[in-house]
Amino acid sequence: MPNAPRTDGPDDATFATVFRQALRRRGLSLERVRDHLRSHGISVSPATLSYWQSGRSQPEKAQSLRAVDALEPLLGLPAGTLRSLLGPRRPRGWAPPHDPVAVRGVYGENSDVERVLGAAFPHFNAGLRRLVVHETVNVNEERFIDETRVTTVVRAVRSGAEHLTVIHSLDFPKAETIDLTVPYGPAPPVRFLPEVDCVAADIPLGRRLAVNETAVVEYTVRYSATGISYQHERRVPTPQKAYLLHVRFHPRALPSNCWHYYRRQLGGEPQRRHRVGLDAFHTTHLLPAKCVPGVYGIEWTWPDRPAPGGPCSGVRSP
Repeated sequence: MPNAPRTDGPDDATFATVFRQALRRRGLSLERVRDHLRSHGISVSPATLSYWQSGRSQPEKAQSLRAVDALEPLLGLPAGTLRSLLGPRRPRGWAPPHDPVAVRGVYGENSDVERVLGAAFPHFNAGLRRLVVHETVNVNEERFIDETRVTTVVRAVRSGAEHLTVIHSLDFPKAETIDLTVPYGPAPPVRFLPEVDCVAADIPLGRRLAVNETAVVEYTVRYSATGISYQHERRVPTPQKAYLLHVRFHPRALPSNCWHYYRRQLGGEPQRRHRVGLDAFHTTHLLPAKCVPGVYGIEWTWPDRPAPGGPCSGVRSP
């Protein structure tokens, strides 16, 4: 049959694979698919369609199943082809399997994190998923970030997770001043790699987690620097429920301009970037409506100094 889905073998005949191959064969963009569904009174975002084709999620709700039925004629598939490939409804708390390719898609090739972790990079934090991340960044009177406080809620996707590996890229740090603390128990050992200006640590979760159990991780990074900060950003390799970045400026070190931005990959061009102002307390914050994989950050310039190297240069969090 000319319209039958083609796969490389019987194990490849998954919903995600057949959907992705049909899109490629018909030359359809996700925006074109979204518009087709809208014409049938069905609302599905390109982000959701992207998750379907990557296998990160599958259609389960009534409207999503209607969308599947409406997609088959557009994709040139026999009626019922996609429906027949849907597995059982995933249990509450399900998370997509760890995907090293997707992680590298956000971090890029030979990132600072990969250089820190080496062969462990494809699988770091594979047993955990971040659900919520709240970062508070302090820019001091000398115009550099001297403190980053982080609260993270994680869920175990496999049994046995005992710590969360965190890695921060710092602006021109003085190695002897780096201090990472946790509110409970002794401070974990800190590894500093001067060749990439990164600090790394394994933050204990307090106990060994079983699948779907959650834990709250808190820590603070403080240090002194020899340069000036222009930006802070976080890499998000898997979808999160929420990310809040809150930047506080010293009253005697206020930027001339601030921007919020999002980009799909570390080092890539911003997909979204807009100027924002400071409030009466000299702060600004970023809270995306949806926290899809990518890089989120706040960038600023100083009245008498443009950012070196153009936009988006500065401190990064994993």
